[in-house]
Amino acid sequence: MAAKRTIRSIPQERTPVREQPAKERATNFTEVNLGYDETEAAREASRCLDCAEPVCMDGCPVSIDIPGFIRKLSDGDYHGAYDTIAKTNLLPAVCGRVCPQENQCEGVCTVADTLEPVAIGRLERFIGDLAIEHDWARKPYIAPVPYRVGIVGSGPAGMACAADLAKAGCAVTVFEALHLPGGVLRYGIPEFRLPNPVVDAEIHNLEKLGVTFQCNTVVGRLFTIEQMLEELGFDAVFIGTGAGYPTMLGIPGDSLNGVLSANELLTRANLMEARDFPTHDTPVPLGKQVAVVGAGNTAMDAMRVTLRLGADNVHCIYRRSRDEAPARAEEVHHAEEEGVEFHWLTNPVEILDDGEGNVRAMRCIQMELGEPDESGRRRPVPVPDSEFEFPCDQVVFAIGTNANPIIGQTSQLRLNKWGYLDTDGDLQTSIAGVFAGGDIVTGAATVIEAMGAGRKAADGIKRFLGIRDPHRTYDDPEDAVFGIAAHEHNYVRVRVATTTGGSHSASPERTAVMAR
Repeated sequence: MAAKRTIRSIPQERTPVREQPAKERATNFTEVNLGYDETEAAREASRCLDCAEPVCMDGCPVSIDIPGFIRKLSDGDYHGAYDTIAKTNLLPAVCGRVCPQENQCEGVCTVADTLEPVAIGRLERFIGDLAIEHDWARKPYIAPVPYRVGIVGSGPAGMACAADLAKAGCAVTVFEALHLPGGVLRYGIPEFRLPNPVVDAEIHNLEKLGVTFQCNTVVGRLFTIEQMLEELGFDAVFIGTGAGYPTMLGIPGDSLNGVLSANELLTRANLMEARDFPTHDTPVPLGKQVAVVGAGNTAMDAMRVTLRLGADNVHCIYRRSRDEAPARAEEVHHAEEEGVEFHWLTNPVEILDDGEGNVRAMRCIQMELGEPDESGRRRPVPVPDSEFEFPCDQVVFAIGTNANPIIGQTSQLRLNKWGYLDTDGDLQTSIAGVFAGGDIVTGAATVIEAMGAGRKAADGIKRFLGIRDPHRTYDDPEDAVFGIAAHEHNYVRVRVATTTGGSHSASPERTAVMAR
């Protein structure tokens, strides 16, 4: 029996990850982070204490069995590690790359009390990449149920919801407005952070479960949410359209040529394959002196994309200090390495015209930090008489997003005061059978949080449809239809093929109840 690991017995330093050199990567769209090899993954896995009470799982929005998959990884059972992750997360190669683990699972890792936390995200990516390479995702036997569910939006919330409902036997159709599925994973995140082949592979796994994708379909324009229920034959609907409507600062000059949102920039670059210029002539209005307003992950993506597209100088303008920047520390570090210049405690008040309708500069004001606001961060306060001109010929706003208005404008769904869909505890909207989750409900959040919302909504849909869920136990006999009743909990259900003339028949099937 292996000795119990302790803080003193494990490797004290986190296993570093290999990366493209900064000067090289700033000129291409190839992935920056090269991931772990087997030796590196094994060393990092050996830093996990396999805690009796794994608080890391509490920090995961989809409740991955983190100690379980790391234990199998340590034993060399990579396939088993993937199966453990896939019970609750079908997108490990995606989440391992883009989730803010430092604020979630790694943020509460017990090892972090003394040392750097276990690199859970890097280990998840390692397993996810192996699963893609070896095609480990298998189509399980799924007993069909007589229900059709429509999913609006193929981003992380929609994909997670679709996966759980497909596993429950529902016929699931996902509607996507653009020409390929993936939502923000494909169109909102640059390939040097999340390569499209990874997104394609994870989508293919959903197709193995029987999920159908219907692209080039704008729900709310071709048909409404109500029509999906009343005319198209869907028994339930999930809305996961995200919050991609950009927020602008509303200052003088923000309609000049050369002003755009980070969402527009990134979508154009991804949709029209700017990484392959000049093979693909992507119409992205690009200046030589680019100022990006904001310091979140989207801002970092926008700045690093403009560098790769040929900007001479790229500047980050942020009204708070570096300590308050919402972007992942890794993303800020990468941007700095690649040559982005950061101007902290700086806020634009006007965009200046060159006389021909184009941007020539911004008028900015210096800020200082005052008392904390409702977010807990110190509120930025203008410094009197500190205005100055900041030369630039392009301004990109990356200061947040709002709910996409199409669904709200074309349905009777109730909205909250911010324009997001109003839902109850099961994520059901004001229309029976219509559920929603992710950014369209909460506002901008993380990929893994959106996936957690999609899974929660799937549970709500199963209860709404009356689908028995073997993963849930209900003590109230009246609720037994929605799951395994208490008196059944010590039994396991197995499917046994009937026989005809001594040979096995594919159908029909009967269910046998056997004592454990």
